[in-house]
Amino acid sequence: MSSLPTLESLDVTGKTVLVRLDLNVPMQAGRVLDSTRITRIIPTLQFLIERHAKVVVLSHLGRPKNFDPGLSLAPLVDTLSSLLWDRPVKFSPDCVGNTAKLAVSNASEGDVILMENLRFHKEEEGNDEAFAKALSELGDVYVNDAFSCSHRAHASVVGINKYLPSAAGRLLQQEMEALTKVLTDPERPLAAIVGGSKISTKLELLGNLTGRVDKLIIGGAMANTFLHAQGVDVGASLCEKDMKTTAKKILDEAAAKGCEIILPVDAVVADKLKAHAPSQVVDVKDIPKGATILDVGPRSMVRLYEVIGACKTLVWNGPLGAYETQPFDAATVQLARIVAQRSREGALHSVAGGGDTVAALTHAGLANELSYLSTAGGAFLEWLEGKELPGIAALMNGANHAHRASA
Repeated sequence: MSSLPTLESLDVTGKTVLVRLDLNVPMQAGRVLDSTRITRIIPTLQFLIERHAKVVVLSHLGRPKNFDPGLSLAPLVDTLSSLLWDRPVKFSPDCVGNTAKLAVSNASEGDVILMENLRFHKEEEGNDEAFAKALSELGDVYVNDAFSCSHRAHASVVGINKYLPSAAGRLLQQEMEALTKVLTDPERPLAAIVGGSKISTKLELLGNLTGRVDKLIIGGAMANTFLHAQGVDVGASLCEKDMKTTAKKILDEAAAKGCEIILPVDAVVADKLKAHAPSQVVDVKDIPKGATILDVGPRSMVRLYEVIGACKTLVWNGPLGAYETQPFDAATVQLARIVAQRSREGALHSVAGGGDTVAALTHAGLANELSYLSTAGGAFLEWLEGKELPGIAALMNGANHAHRASA
């Protein structure tokens, strides 16, 4: 497979550049609630604007079945303009056809045109070739800066590459470099933190990581299933008891691969998940009947401090406890602090990602303190699972073909 083509590999000066972004941000009543994703794609847009390119922005929002005014990208014009230092942003009420072509032709070099929601056309998610070709006809070159969408084989992600010279934007490039460094050539010892509620949703992730990392820290309700597999009575805690055999197999495979799996030895339990509910710390072998494990205990945290203190590289996906509800956020916040501290000191290369992980680190006020924080959810997880992402494969294979075809 070819190497990842970057912006420097494209001739964008004075050209019309199609840029696939992920502007699928949380909104309420037409107002953006969190503009983090938009902020992180600004360097790519600025690079193109400075080279007098006509920038055509392609994105989706939500999961519309057809046209849905509540999922229009139009409200994002002001946010995008503001983040581009009040540069005017034009809007096209469609992303293909005569309306889209007119919007592009009426724009000048250096202009930014935001096209309407790609998913208003069912052909986008169906990776329809005619739709991909129609999109490609709007521009001269294509830039994918939506790593978080690159696990989807959609027309705007894998189809346009067939017709235009293509490259990765700055954010996608950063994501790839950060993740490749962690799993391909990490400085060891390498540790991973995997949290979440269910083993069943992260089987491939666990299977891939046990063959790559030296230490695998398992937290969240997922840890309860592993404890159950070891014969521990976890009380009323969330637990996939039907995954007992699978959990045992993962433990055995990890041991055979030389990967140490680290599970809690004590826990914070309560009768119900409620803010400031009465709680107590108990050994995992002494969980009271009817009690629920909601966080990792202090003895477990001492072990985690030792692991984090000794490792050189860390990948993190999932919180340790019910971080949304105090005081059951304590272990996740404490662990985030030590990871952030060692990262700031240059002693640890830390990469974290996934929706709950980003939310937990934001809650701790440490989202910007790690070496790299991925805003990609599903794509981040699939990369850690060792899967090939269709958008990355199309970019790496298709760009050179498009370059040759256009030569």
